[in-house]
Amino acid sequence: MDRKPKRTLESDMPLLEGADVPVPATLEAAREQAKSCTRCHLYRLGTQTVFGEGPSRAPVMFVGEQPGDKEDLAGRPFVGPAGRLFDTLLEEVGIDRAKCYVTNAVKHFKHEPRGSFRLHKKPDAPEIEACKWWLRIETAIVKPKLFVALGATAAQSLTGDGRGILKRRGGFEETRDGRPILITIHPSALLRIPQARDAAAARQRFREDLALILEKLPGIALAA
Repeated sequence: MDRKPKRTLESDMPLLEGADVPVPATLEAAREQAKSCTRCHLYRLGTQTVFGEGPSRAPVMFVGEQPGDKEDLAGRPFVGPAGRLFDTLLEEVGIDRAKCYVTNAVKHFKHEPRGSFRLHKKPDAPEIEACKWWLRIETAIVKPKLFVALGATAAQSLTGDGRGILKRRGGFEETRDGRPILITIHPSALLRIPQARDAAAARQRFREDLALILEKLPGIALAA
């Protein structure tokens, strides 16, 4: 029996054609339109839409899961503790973040209240699917040569494959048009490791994953 092909980011790109709302042609227009997004119920939870940041023709696009508490309040991606660690590790490897586009698979913060805290909740498949609209637009505008999926949610959004990433980590998968997707963990996972020795080893492995980007795209290295 034939299996139904997986829906991937690239196979869904034609869905932008004939859309019931204008498709923005620039990142600035997309960011403005996304402010009023109601494509899924998460807009009722988040403080604001957190759109991606970076050059409109960045060679690499980092895709995380969703904004966290700090990102939701600031309206910018990767500015919380995980984002600061991400910046540090990028710099240690020699990657210039200013040359990269950084975004999330889901643009609103999904959470539940716990006292005075807002506890992060993993996005569901329908929420990931609804937010593909924005990731498709970012992809169409930025036209990255390489995607980096930071965690399982990002990998699922980019590839349509919901399998766990531990066995896929450090490997390259492809979009339908042949662009590579590097699979790795989300930097927030590094913050949840209690033992110092284990945390150091995990950060080193993450650096090794990031170093694979420079092998593909040496032009994004920090200036000497």
